Amino acid sequence: MGIHKYFRSLNELERIIRCPGKFKFEEHSVAAHSWKVVQYAKTLADIEEKHGVSIDWKKLYEITSSHDYGEIFIGDIKTPVKHASPQLRQLIQQVEEGMVYNFIEENIPEEFKDIFHNQLREGKDNTTEGLILEVADKMDQVYEAFAELQKGNTEKEFVKMYRQALIKIKHINLHCVDYFLNHILPDMINDEMMSSVDIRRITEEALAPDFIEDSCKPLV
Repeated sequence: MGIHKYFRSLNELERIIRCPGKFKFEEHSVAAHSWKVVQYAKTLADIEEKHGVSIDWKKLYEITSSHDYGEIFIGDIKTPVKHASPQLRQLIQQVEEGMVYNFIEENIPEEFKDIFHNQLREGKDNTTEGLILEVADKMDQVYEAFAELQKGNTEKEFVKMYRQALIKIKHINLHCVDYFLNHILPDMINDEMMSSVDIRRITEEALAPDFIEDSCKPLV
């Protein structure tokens, strides 16, 4: 019981594999994903600060490092499924938040419960820190899908993940998004090795103002 049980539960994040059920050249655990999101977020926050934006660094590190803790209880649900409808997404979030809440109430000492409820909450919101978390989370989705496409993985799931993440990122109004789209993403595409998947075209389609998912051409 107590905080020990929380610390012990973190091992489970290492055993939860992202995008389950699909062929992948590389497996990525939720624990590795969370670590990468923190790294992306701190650089994105640095870019915001360069533009005069004030950052609550304590909040940023709390919400980025713990944003997927609830997956210990529900596993990694594929993005297309999770976002199939607003109602489904809300229900999944309610279940996840409820299970985290119950875990804290049943296991965390009384004097620390408020702290844990605050740190393990859903961090994505309209604050600068919440939006940075959203961008960082989607960036890792971009990088994971890009690596699969670059190696020639033609699973449509990864094309959809890549497109949807870029579309989500481009609609977030932050300085770091402009920097990602104008500097980081071009470097990524220029780093493309020989692949049977036309990643450049997929990227251009996703970033086009009038992009429609159903109008896409074949991958290869």
